[in-house]
Amino acid sequence: MASTAAAARYVGQSVKRLEDPRLVTGHGRYVDDIMLPGMLHVAFGRSDLARATITHLDTSAAEALDGVHAVFTGVDLNSYNDSLRASLHPPESPAPPANMLADGDVRFVGDPYVMVVAESRYIAEDALDLVEAEFEPLDPVVDYETAAESDNHVHPELGGNLAHDLPVPNPAQQEAFESAAHIITETWHQHRQTNVPMETRGIVASWQPHAGVMEVWASTQSPHEMQLVGARVLGIGEHKMVVHFGDVGGGFGQKMFLGREDMAVLVAAKLLAAPLKWIEDRRENLLASNHARIEQMTVSMAVDEDGNFLAADLDQLEDDGAYPLGGPATPGAMATMLYPGPYRMGPVSWRARTVYTNTCGRGAYRGPWQMESVAREQMIDRVAREIGMDPLELRRRNVLKPDDLPYQVSTGLFFETTISPDQTLEQAAEMIGYDDFRAEQAKAREQGRYLGLGMALYIEPTSMGMGPLGTESAMLRVEVDGHVNVFMGTGSHGQSLETTIAQLVADELGVRPEDVTLHQGHGSGYGFGTGGSRSAVIAGSAARAAASGVRDKVVAIAAHLMEASADDLEVADGVISVKGTPAASMTMAQVAATAYQNSDALPPGTEAGLEHTARYKAPPSTHSNACHICTCELDPDTGKVTLLRYVVSEDCGVLINPMVVDGQIAGGVVQGIGGVLYEHCVYDESGNPLASTFLDYLVPTAAEVPDLETGHVVVPSDTPGGHKGTGEGGAIGAPPAVFNAVADALAPFGVYPNRQPLDPNAVLGLIASASD
Repeated sequence: MASTAAAARYVGQSVKRLEDPRLVTGHGRYVDDIMLPGMLHVAFGRSDLARATITHLDTSAAEALDGVHAVFTGVDLNSYNDSLRASLHPPESPAPPANMLADGDVRFVGDPYVMVVAESRYIAEDALDLVEAEFEPLDPVVDYETAAESDNHVHPELGGNLAHDLPVPNPAQQEAFESAAHIITETWHQHRQTNVPMETRGIVASWQPHAGVMEVWASTQSPHEMQLVGARVLGIGEHKMVVHFGDVGGGFGQKMFLGREDMAVLVAAKLLAAPLKWIEDRRENLLASNHARIEQMTVSMAVDEDGNFLAADLDQLEDDGAYPLGGPATPGAMATMLYPGPYRMGPVSWRARTVYTNTCGRGAYRGPWQMESVAREQMIDRVAREIGMDPLELRRRNVLKPDDLPYQVSTGLFFETTISPDQTLEQAAEMIGYDDFRAEQAKAREQGRYLGLGMALYIEPTSMGMGPLGTESAMLRVEVDGHVNVFMGTGSHGQSLETTIAQLVADELGVRPEDVTLHQGHGSGYGFGTGGSRSAVIAGSAARAAASGVRDKVVAIAAHLMEASADDLEVADGVISVKGTPAASMTMAQVAATAYQNSDALPPGTEAGLEHTARYKAPPSTHSNACHICTCELDPDTGKVTLLRYVVSEDCGVLINPMVVDGQIAGGVVQGIGGVLYEHCVYDESGNPLASTFLDYLVPTAAEVPDLETGHVVVPSDTPGGHKGTGEGGAIGAPPAVFNAVADALAPFGVYPNRQPLDPNAVLGLIASASD
């Protein structure tokens, strides 16, 4: 039987976000909106020292305070959990001690060592002031560049500070170096940043002793990760760990895994048999949630006389902090593997290492492997200057073109035929008016003005189809009134899934988007959640498959009831009709009423009801690509950098909702701009954080961001619908584009930066160094 649906009507359209009326009118339901009878509140006491032994801890005065129900230390809680590592991390891998609360010693400023449960957060905070704690300060390990060689160990249990070391030599790389006309070497440094979601972390946990069930509301990107790991900690079955997923005010990777505080709240809720709430304050978020981007990569590139890339040698080093979120596996391995990017790079040797320090732990941050683009694109501009070639021309000579595809990268990656880096490069150059800008730049320099242009070209691995990341399910049910409910394990924290999933289902099933409701983070649809630019391909394909299964049944039932051939039917706007005869029709609601309430009228052998569950398994990776170009003006007297224009040419396959895609790109670009010019989690030599408020940790506002101009190249992927992921791309391309623009503006001074941030002090320092 052929199954017939209307041609795509909603996919590709900028449908208004279905979630907006709820969110912009203040009717969203975030974790702090959850109120339960008898709910108690949690506050954590945190270390003010980067490294110290706890010599005395007396909680009796805090326990005696009116309104305090309990005070917990590591002695009370840590035995409940043998590992805080998330399900992605193999149990046999080495990791720091899995302490919910510091026990014996504290290992970074912000390390929680005591937990108070009280009738209000205010009482809990007051009780923390009554805890008597004495510490013997120890020398901390703060400099990650020297941590591996230090005899002072962050975690003495592990015998050293080297958390991960993966060398992958390639003999062909050395051979290529021997014949190269040019070998250029530079070490590129990124600096410590953090995710700063609008909503900080938070959890409500309620233990039901009569049923042995833990009920949880959490600000999370992965409710099933919360279910899986939480159940292991509590020693209960996953079916007894019920996780509710509400609105989430951003995550950017910070909420992929459970934190130590989440675990402590779960255990305490079970011990007290009372509902507990913990909402992280902003200072806690800046000090103790997770940090990222603390890394460097030393790159040597071999180039021939004509500017063709021959080979590269890479050495990546990353700071894991004290307790890396999700375990000590390194994004650096991905960064080095991805380094060749959208170019014919030749053989590559690489080494990726991470080290422990007495600082806040590393965690995922939008595009966690983006050092590959930062180092590569900054290196390409450096190579261009060294060999006297225009950076756009150098990229044109080496970029992958259709004739090169499919392409096997020497690091083991494989790029399919559906990428288009050469097209996005040319579109972006046309959008910015490349030649006109270079002419304007030359005139400006004659006038004593310093303009710069930077670009970045990259390939983004999205929708990785491996392990728990590789699959997602959807259960779709048409109700008796014709409304469509979709139940999925994934959930949005800013990706507009309530709209885009509705668009996909609407086209596949033949209804309107407003007739579709997505129930996110639902227990019936196991999946990893939202992250890794996976929703469009993996979650979208699962929803599409579920809708297709229901559509086939709808058409079969309608054909039977109308005594027509299924091949002659079409479905649009919730109406099933005979092609060319609109009067011969019935509504989705009528079909549903028959399926549920008059099963005797169904075709022989047809099961009652209108619902279908589908699971989609993604290919190993689906690649999107883009080119970013940024222009700026630099004031040599103040060091201020003003961004003038910012253009992006993006290929994320078939766009489900262009407005949503452009919003995702813009959000990532702003984070990238912030990372290069403003944001910096600074520690002093004693491991004291110097940026614990937004007075010190600066984030860009609308005033610092130019209007973003976005163009699209559409090369469909081989996945259902032809989509590709795009959620992280803006944050991958923006840092090197902005960096290169500033470096270009500095070129007349004869200096070349190799580290971020490029704030006014850094810019003035570079200019001053030119005269030394």
